[in-house]
Amino acid sequence: MNLGIRVKSLEIPANKRDSQIYILKTSFPVQGYILVLFAAAALYILTCAPGVLWQDSGLIQYRVLHNDIEGKLGLALSHPLYYLIVIPFKYIKIDAFAYRINCANAIISAFAIANFFLLLRLWLGENYPALLGAATLALSHTFWLHSTMPETYGLVIALLLLELVMLLQYARTSKKKYLYLLAFINGLSIANHMMASIALTCYFVFVITLVVKKQLKVRHIFVMALLWMIGAIPYEYLIVKNIIATHDIAGTFASAMFGNKWESAVLNTSITLPLMKDNFLYLILNFPTPNILFIFVGVWYIYKVSPQKWFATIIITLTVLYYIFAFRYTVPDRYAFFIPFYCMLSIFIGIGVFSYLLESNGSHTVLFVIFCLVVVPVYIKAPEIAEGLDFKVGSGRRIPFRNDAEYFLHPWKMDVKDRMNSNDAEQFALQALISVESPAIIYADSTTAPPLLLVQELFNFSRKDDIKIISSIGTTEGAPQFNEHTIDELFSKRNIYVVSNIKGYCPDFLLDRERYKFKSERVLWKAEKKE
Repeated sequence: MNLGIRVKSLEIPANKRDSQIYILKTSFPVQGYILVLFAAAALYILTCAPGVLWQDSGLIQYRVLHNDIEGKLGLALSHPLYYLIVIPFKYIKIDAFAYRINCANAIISAFAIANFFLLLRLWLGENYPALLGAATLALSHTFWLHSTMPETYGLVIALLLLELVMLLQYARTSKKKYLYLLAFINGLSIANHMMASIALTCYFVFVITLVVKKQLKVRHIFVMALLWMIGAIPYEYLIVKNIIATHDIAGTFASAMFGNKWESAVLNTSITLPLMKDNFLYLILNFPTPNILFIFVGVWYIYKVSPQKWFATIIITLTVLYYIFAFRYTVPDRYAFFIPFYCMLSIFIGIGVFSYLLESNGSHTVLFVIFCLVVVPVYIKAPEIAEGLDFKVGSGRRIPFRNDAEYFLHPWKMDVKDRMNSNDAEQFALQALISVESPAIIYADSTTAPPLLLVQELFNFSRKDDIKIISSIGTTEGAPQFNEHTIDELFSKRNIYVVSNIKGYCPDFLLDRERYKFKSERVLWKAEKKE
């Protein structure tokens, strides 16, 4: 099996022949970039969710609807650049609002895959390893999943890969303009997600090293700092705005680093066996293919194909740092924070395939494509496999119109409309709003509140003025205070409903079994005072 791939012969200086392979410089691969961009966009648009979504993705849709670039969960979760890019899509009057926002995210993720191809194509000078590496990342479970619904991670990867392209070009040419572009792009990355601070740390150490070696001057540092600040303007604006509003500099910077309540999770150093087990299963879920073995080959080979040793060192350092960060992170959706690590592993797979081509003249290349595509049937069977391994997916609680195993383990989301009792957040919200007896209050947790708020507003629900949705992430305009001090008065004026009557998803004061009880009402629970 041979795709007719030919690796160009490389001229290696005699004194370098045993230690390093010099890859020929290549121009921007326009046709290949466009081909990969359109292929990835087609994959993600065809498989993206058709409408309103749960939890963070639904919250993003809700924030876009309200042009909200800050949010209410702390500055670290504001992601202003992402919203500045996505908000214009809501004004394109094609199809439903929620679907347009989902497609916008699919396009952003497609650029990430195209940028991956660009990096390896410029680096290695060959299409096949660049294409196979890009396909590996594109089909990796967690990246694909977060490309079918609004999430910030596609933009994280798109900008990270552009940063690495700039580093690659600087390694080859020593032209300062590439360091300037690196600084500007990383500023944009910070304005999108604070995960970019991990790469920023590496770049900072690298730049200081260049200064010590007298390869950079102080004026170059000032230019880079200025361009970085220009790129980060959306985030800097929010920081300055909050300092002015609160006069709390320390609190604002804590919010910018950790959000409102995630400092302990970000700084966690406790490692448990269940955490280690989950992390291993996450890795297998994203690379259930024999091609994973190329990672080890790529790690061994990277210094041989790097234009400068420091470039390979930065790639390896970023891989380790991204892994350490996600490995001991303890937020519920921490599996998503492995995405930059998966991106780096895909780079090693591409390098490993390239080294194989040098040795074999392209034999078995069709087999590697098959290995790349075999992940799809694995994902189809993933819910059954997870059940067999006793791998808990989601919170373990029952949410109407949602099957956690299918929702999380099937990366595609285009079929929810055809499976009415499976994963349709929109149907859940419609059923909830139709079933309540107004005037009413619906208390929702962070997973179920976004679809309720969105459907209430998008569908111009006829009784919305009599139904108030209350949650920690957003409430219906004009909703009353909802706490242990007001609850008895509210019972005399409104019907009270909750989505879940389980601790952690329901206010503690309503769980007082001596004073209140719950009655099942279709997709909600109606709270009642005991006589």
